[in-house]
Parts: sequence; C-alpha cells; structure tokens
Amino acid sequence: MLSEATAADRPGTALLDQEADASARAAEIEFGFGDPYDPDSPVGNARLLEADEAAEISAAGERVLDELKLNADFVPREFGGRLDRLDTLVRVMRQVFRRDVTLGLGYGATSFMAAVNVWTAGSEQQKRELAELLLAGGKAAVAYHELAHGNDFVRNEFEARPVDGGGFLLDGGKQVINNADRAEALALFSRTSSAPGSRSHSVLLLRRDQLDPQRFKTLPRYTAVGVRGCHLSGLEFDDCPVPGSALVGELGQGVELALRSFQITRSAVPGMAIGTGDASLRTAVRFAVGRQLYRRSVMEIPHAKATLSAAFLDLLICDSMSLAGTRAVHLLPEETSVYASAVKYLVPKILSEAMYELSIVLGARFYVRDGEFGIFQKHVRDLPVLSLGHAGSAACQATIIPQLSRLAKRAWFAGEPAPAELFQPRTALGPIPFDRLTLASGRDGLSASLIAAVDELPSGSPVERALHGFALRMMDELRQMQEEALDLSPQDRTALASPASFALADRYAVLLAAASVLGVWREARGGADEFLADPSWAATALYRLARRLGQKLPDLPDSCAERVHEEVLRRFREHRSYDLYDSPLSA
Repeated sequence: MLSEATAADRPGTALLDQEADASARAAEIEFGFGDPYDPDSPVGNARLLEADEAAEISAAGERVLDELKLNADFVPREFGGRLDRLDTLVRVMRQVFRRDVTLGLGYGATSFMAAVNVWTAGSEQQKRELAELLLAGGKAAVAYHELAHGNDFVRNEFEARPVDGGGFLLDGGKQVINNADRAEALALFSRTSSAPGSRSHSVLLLRRDQLDPQRFKTLPRYTAVGVRGCHLSGLEFDDCPVPGSALVGELGQGVELALRSFQITRSAVPGMAIGTGDASLRTAVRFAVGRQLYRRSVMEIPHAKATLSAAFLDLLICDSMSLAGTRAVHLLPEETSVYASAVKYLVPKILSEAMYELSIVLGARFYVRDGEFGIFQKHVRDLPVLSLGHAGSAACQATIIPQLSRLAKRAWFAGEPAPAELFQPRTALGPIPFDRLTLASGRDGLSASLIAAVDELPSGSPVERALHGFALRMMDELRQMQEEALDLSPQDRTALASPASFALADRYAVLLAAASVLGVWREARGGADEFLADPSWAATALYRLARRLGQKLPDLPDSCAERVHEEVLRRFREHRSYDLYDSPLSA
C-alpha cells in the first residue's frame, strides 16, 4: 500500500491499489465460504441452519474466519491490521452477513464495536494491546446496556467508583452483552460520578484475565428469537477492583466517547446487513425462477416480478445511503453525527420491509425452517436484531431531532454540496479521522447535493424527465421540512419531542437516501457499470422514496421496470451481488 504522501502524488495509483485490495479481500471472504447450497459444505446453508436450531454459533464458520484472519479488518493499519476505509470494512463484512447474521455479529461486528471506543480515544498502550489481542484471534465485547434504562444509557447505574490511590471498583450489572462469556477484552460504559449530567460516565477497557474471579460473574445466556447462536448474556460485578490504566480517554468523557463511536458503528453495521438482504433476494429469485404456478414460473407472475425488482431497488437505495454514510466519516467527519443516525434508522427499516415483501413471494415456503429455502426464514428472524440495542431506531431519531432546527436555519438551501468522492464507491480515501468526529456541526453537504443536482439533471428522454421531476419533488419536500423544523417548539427539539418531530426525522432520513441515490447515479454516468449509469434505476428508486413520503406520483415509463427486472435476472444467472459493487459470488 502506498504511503499517504505518495498517494497524494499519484492518486490514480492509490485508487487502483485501494480498490484492488478491497475487491480481493471481499472475494477472499466470499469464496472462503464456498457454495452456500453445497450440502456437504461445513459452512453451507444446511449446516448453518443446524447450528441455529441448536442455538449455537457455527464452529466451522468461526474456523473459516479464523483462517481468513477477519479480526485484522477491525485493526487500523498503523497497528498491524487492515482497517483504513470504513466502506471497505462494510464491503468485506457484507460477505459474512450474506451467510449468517449470527457469524457477522458474534464473530466480527461486536469486536469492532468495542474496539472503536479504543481507536477513538484510547491511549497508545491500550490501542497496541487491543490490536495484539484481536490480531491473535481474540474477541472483545462492549457493554452499554442495562435493561432498566434501555437506550437511555446516561441513566445507567453500573458503577466504576474511583478509589484513593488510583483505580476503580466495579459494582452492578450489565445485560444483553454479545460474547460476554467469551470475550477476552471488555469495554464497559460505567458511572464514575454520582452527579447528574453527561460528565458522570466513563468507558473502561478491561482484560478478563485481570479481573478477580471472586468479584465478577457471567450471567446465564438469554434465549433469543433471532441470532439464536449469539452468546447474549450479562455480567455482574461486586466491588471488583480494576487499575486506573483501564480508563479510556478522560474521566467523565464516556457519553461523548460513546456518541462519537456510534457515528462509526451506526454508519457501518447497517451496510454490512445489506449482505443479508442480498442473500434473501437471491433465495426468493431462486424460488421464483424454479417454481411453477398457474402453468408458468412464479417469476412470470406480475406481482412476484414487481416485488423482486422492488427489493433489488431497496438494496440499491440502502447501499447508496450506506456508501454516503461511511465515506462521510472520512470526507465530512464534522457532519457524520446526523448521517450515521439516519443510516442506522432507515437502512434496517427498509431491509426489514423488503424481507416481508419477499416472504409473500415464497408463500408457504417462508415458514419452512430447513431445506433449500430455510435460510430465508433464518435471515428474517436475524435481521431485526440490528434495529435494536444501544442504537435502536428511536435512539437514532432522538439524535437527529435536536439538530433539525439548526440544519434548517444554517444548512438547508445555504450550504456547499458534498464532494463528488462521497458517491464514488471505488475512489481512494485517507485513514479514518477518529479525532475529527464531532457531536453536531450545523452543516449538511448531502442535502445540498440534492439541491445542486436538480439544476444539473438532464431531461431529454422520458426516463430522465421522470428522474428530474422526482428530484424536484424531493427538493420541495426539503423546503417544506425547513419551514416545519424552524417552527418546532423548544420541547419538540429534544428526545421527549412529540410524534410530529419523530415523523420529521423520518422524512429527513428519506431525503438523505434520495440525495445518496442521485449522487451515486450522477457519478456513475459514463462509467464502466452500464446499469448504474442508466437513469432507470435512479428514477425508480426516487419513485419508491417519494411514495414512502406519501406523495402521489405520475407513472414511471414502462422501460424502467423492464430494465430493473433484466438486471435482477442477469445478476442471478451470473452469480453477481445485488449491491452497488455487482461483485462475483461463489453461487
């Protein structure tokens, strides 16, 4: 890999190097799992379903990921790992989530979510020690949860009491922690002061082997509906001593550190889950192509055909938004707070809705938990887990709402558009700027890109005219939102806002998705990907988003639906992914 200085001198070479590395790594993970439909494969769908039925994480799957050294993808390059770009990590992890959400969370994403706190504010020693642990194949867990307080983690009661002479005494319990029973490192969000307010909590990084076994215990596993193989349990401490060196960042910095870390994890994890949606669409297409109904294939039934195309478009919408969110961490770190929350709120929501629609195509097969299509039922149960936890939907909206009035006043229709690189999935980026993430900025280059696009969109063909019309409607929606956001009462600018404010946050997330779609299409024009360069998918995607906003719209040109349907079939037959990358798959 080129150094940063060399990359600046030779941007074309840096682009080729980064893209080649990312593409090769994603392919290495994908083909490392092999054909999911191979009945003899220890990590095929049949064996993954067996592990799920036994409420176990796939041991064979974990061995594959050990051999592929997946943990290195969570460690920054400066500490010996592969992590440099957030969108590349998402692209790599998508291959794991395509196979099994349990493996994606239980083996990988949980360690990453814990490690981000350390990469963001840890000491040099903490970073090196955690890097060594992960690179050796160890696991880390993060503990925010206390069931009594849900997403309101500022009210958490778990204590890390400072003691005279240095160090802390841990007292209390944490619940619903993934890998609590087997993680070698633990990141604990802890109350370090009895005073009210945001400076009363801190984050501690602990090694399990440093804890007094007489002073802490692992609680029994929870029985879950989804991700049944994940080790979800809790921890309980009884005045357990830990050294002062466990403190991550500064005393009282816990809330700020958590919110900055969330900007990275909220941006990344939903994009990983697009792999689950991809696999589910592929399963439904496989069913539709191979099953006969009313003397023709299910794929020939208009409703089924339209449903499969709609799910494909939803994946492209989600990936466009995910791309903008992850690349904004690098390019617009001061604006990432609101984008990350919008991604974490809307992407899982759209994916879950698409899964429900696909289940209708499968009909009675949807309820079968084994066999050729049993993996679909598992994906449907697993995916909603990503909408829960410390970054649940309401928590994400509560992050957006207080910023709406400021954005309406300072940014919308006044700010500079985002750089074109935000929408270019294969363009080089610098390292993740952990130190530049801020809690709010009052700027919004992504929405400004939507407004800028309206004046520059072509309107020659019927499809281009339709796209331009839908973009205009989105701009009008933003203007209406601006008026409503400026009129919000002080109470409606807080997490205790009225339902109308939460609806406003929902509409704003949809507009950011529309801006992302337009940005990706504009940057794809004239490129090598003929489908992404075609306005048909962008027009149809904006049509779906406008309908989501409750708008009444003119019909799309018939050619749009046909073009999207052709692409659904091509990617299925050629074993290509249903995301922006159109990557080769093992089956």
